[in-house]
Amino acid sequence: MGVTIHIPSQQMENVMVAEVRKLRDKAGDTEKITINLGFVDLGHVDLLVKEGFYSNRTDFIRTAIRNQLANHADVVKQSIVRQTLELGLRHFSRADLEAAQAAGERLRIKVLGLASIGADVTPKLARETIESITVLGALRASPEIKTALADRIR
Repeated sequence: MGVTIHIPSQQMENVMVAEVRKLRDKAGDTEKITINLGFVDLGHVDLLVKEGFYSNRTDFIRTAIRNQLANHADVVKQSIVRQTLELGLRHFSRADLEAAQAAGERLRIKVLGLASIGADVTPKLARETIESITVLGALRASPEIKTALADRIR
């Protein structure tokens, strides 16, 4: 049986990484995912909701995910630093990419959270300035940009 829920974009507390921008739980900061649960597991969740431990299935699942992230917080922090990931929200505007182009730089984008590329960025500009994109979380860009960078998105 499938359950569709919204999970807030990844948040980490007390992580010391350059240019960290925390995401807040807002309506636009969620990504819909679908999970499949067995009937017995789903029944356990529904029982806990019925007994008042959680307000609904989504509340239970979010809490379970946050607990697991807290259990692995040290490993995650070390991995973020080791992989030089930017944490949170990182937006790349047309001006950002034009500045990189003028400086003769090619960007290696590495984000844990949400990376977005401006709607006014052309596929040509993106290909000329973005060498690679690694996003653990979500990438928001036009379909044209995603197609132009398909061979560079990891």
